[in-house]
Amino acid sequence: MLEHGGNLAAAAKQYDIPLENWLDLSTGINPDGYPIVDIPAAAWQKLPLEDDGLIEAACAHYGSQFALPTAGSQAALQVLPQLRAASKVAMPKFMYQEHANAWQANGHEVIKFDFFPDEKIIEQADVLLLCNPNNPTATKFSVSELLSWHAALAARGGWLIVDEAFMDATPERSIAKYTHLEGLFVLRSLGKFFGLAGARVGFLLAETHILKQMQEAIGPWSITGPSRLIAKQALLDITWQEKARVQLAENSRKLAILLTKYNLTPMSGTALFQFVPTKEAQALQQHLAQQGIWIRLFSDAPGLSARTAVRFGLPPEDGWERLESALNLWQNRLIT
Repeated sequence: MLEHGGNLAAAAKQYDIPLENWLDLSTGINPDGYPIVDIPAAAWQKLPLEDDGLIEAACAHYGSQFALPTAGSQAALQVLPQLRAASKVAMPKFMYQEHANAWQANGHEVIKFDFFPDEKIIEQADVLLLCNPNNPTATKFSVSELLSWHAALAARGGWLIVDEAFMDATPERSIAKYTHLEGLFVLRSLGKFFGLAGARVGFLLAETHILKQMQEAIGPWSITGPSRLIAKQALLDITWQEKARVQLAENSRKLAILLTKYNLTPMSGTALFQFVPTKEAQALQQHLAQQGIWIRLFSDAPGLSARTAVRFGLPPEDGWERLESALNLWQNRLIT
C-alpha cells in the first residue's frame, strides 16, 4: 500500500490517542468545506440519473467542452494507463505516487525528472504527466509551458496529462479549456477545494473519443446519486466558491507566517497546504503526533537538499491555537 495523508487510524493506534482527539493537517483538504444540504430519500432509493445536469455543471465550472464524472480523480488515473499501449511516461520524482504506481502496474516505463521536464525528457517521452500545482512541492507550470509540451507530444501521438487536484483556488492557471485538443487530459476533483473527499467525485476532461473509452472501462453508475446531487450544487455555487478562494488564500498566508515564526519557513505552498523541507521532518512529525496533531511526512524527498520534508494542511478555525502551542513546545525543545 502506498502511503497517504489522512491515515489517522494507524496514528491513533501508534500514539494511543483516540481518533476524535486528533487535529488532522495531513491531507490538504479544505477544513471549511462545502455545506451539505438535506438529501432527498429518492437519491438513496433510485439508481443515479446520468442526465441530471452534473456534466453540464462541471463543464461550466472548469471551462471545458467535455467532462466524464468518475469516482474521484483516482478512478480516472488508474484506468488511463489501460487505454494506451506500452509507453515511456515521464513525471517528477516527487509527486503524488499513485500515478507512477498505476502506469507501472500496466506495463509502462516510468521516466522521472527533478522538477521541470527538459527538452530531452520531452523528446524521450510518449506521455508527460504532471500535477499542477504539484503535490507536495507546489511547483507550478504555466499555461504556455503546458501547451508547448502538449504540442510537441501530440505531434507524434503523445499525451499530456495534468492532475489539477489543487487548482480550484487558482482557476486562471488551469488548462481545462484546452482539453478538446487530442492528447490533452486534465484530472479534477471535488475533494480538496470543496472539502468533499468523502463524496468521491472527480472528472476526466478530454476529447470525446477517449471519454467514451473511459466510460466503457469504468462502467455505469460510477458515482452515487447523493454524491452527484451534492457535486452539482457545489459546482454551480459561484458565490461560495469566490468566498472560499479569498478565505483559503488568507489562511494559507497565515499558516506560512505561523510556520516561519517557529523556524519552519515553507519552501512553497498552495491555498490548501504549505510544504516545508527540513532535516528534522521525522522528529517534527513525531513531536506533533504526541500532541495529537497529524501532518504529512515525506521521508524521501528527491531533489531537495534536506532529503526529508513535511506538509501542513490548513487548520480549522478552532485548531490554530492548538497548532501554535505545539510548535512553541517544539521550538523550546530544540532550544533546551
